[in-house]
Amino acid sequence: MRFRGWIPLVLLTVLILGVGAFTAVRQDAFLTEYNINNLLLSTMPLALVAIGQTNALLVGGFDISVAALITMCVVTASFTLKPDETTFGLFLGSLAIVGVGLATGVFNATLIRVLRLPSIIATLGTFSILEGASLLLRDHPEGPINSDLIDALNTSIGVMPVAFIGVVVLAVLADVWLYRTRVGTAVRAVGLDEISSRRLGMPTGLIVFLAFVLCAVVASIAGFYSAAQVQIGSPIIGDYALTSIAAAVLGGASLAGGRGSFIGTLLAALFLSLISNILPLFQQPTEYGQMTIGALILLALVLYQAPELIARFRSGRQTVGRLRTREGEVPA
Repeated sequence: MRFRGWIPLVLLTVLILGVGAFTAVRQDAFLTEYNINNLLLSTMPLALVAIGQTNALLVGGFDISVAALITMCVVTASFTLKPDETTFGLFLGSLAIVGVGLATGVFNATLIRVLRLPSIIATLGTFSILEGASLLLRDHPEGPINSDLIDALNTSIGVMPVAFIGVVVLAVLADVWLYRTRVGTAVRAVGLDEISSRRLGMPTGLIVFLAFVLCAVVASIAGFYSAAQVQIGSPIIGDYALTSIAAAVLGGASLAGGRGSFIGTLLAALFLSLISNILPLFQQPTEYGQMTIGALILLALVLYQAPELIARFRSGRQTVGRLRTREGEVPA
């Protein structure tokens, strides 16, 4: 089990180094300070929203609404983080954006735990509501966002963005929490078997509720970095719903719940951003990136879940063998 947990980390590290080395040999522009800094900054929104998505996957759920939530946060930023805002006004505006994420998380969690709706259906409904609200507030890109705040979000030490260092520390601490604390063990237990966890006295309802709230709040923080990229209140932002799930799955999360790695998710987000970064350097269409992501997800599902697939195959063969034996014992 420990070896299986390291597979995603090793595989993603090899892929990042291999693809990076190949690109560096073929394209001189790849290792420039500007490109590396841009790569790490562009990874920020996906890394954060994927880390949030991992929380939902750990308890056996999905949050499709994160894509529309990030868009809503960017649109909200165009109203609350205006260029002429004071420092205190920017602080209040930032709280408003996080509040949007908190309210969305509570709404999703209530639909899932109180009304007992499947997470994919509940968050899909929330997605439509947020998407419609964003278009209602901004039917086209407008409303510049405070440049001082953008500069603060993009602050770097050399080629390394300060925020990216913070995300790395967050991912490491989150994995320590997940695998070295009782609460983290409880979260994984709920994802693996909620009924058994409830019988053992674990607060399964509260754990699932908080997982979806945390997912939305982290997605709202990702909205800050998405806003720093577009720098305007755009109602059309990239599809982070599928890519966040893809990053979490590539990082080792199980679609059935109970397994995942925040470090793996971060590495997967970096790799997916790397693919998007190098395609223009080779003058290749971005559609190749989408095809690569889809192929990698299928490969990850087969590779990471190979033991379960083999066990099911053997169990099926044994069942068929028993049935044939019983049929042979029945007198003619």
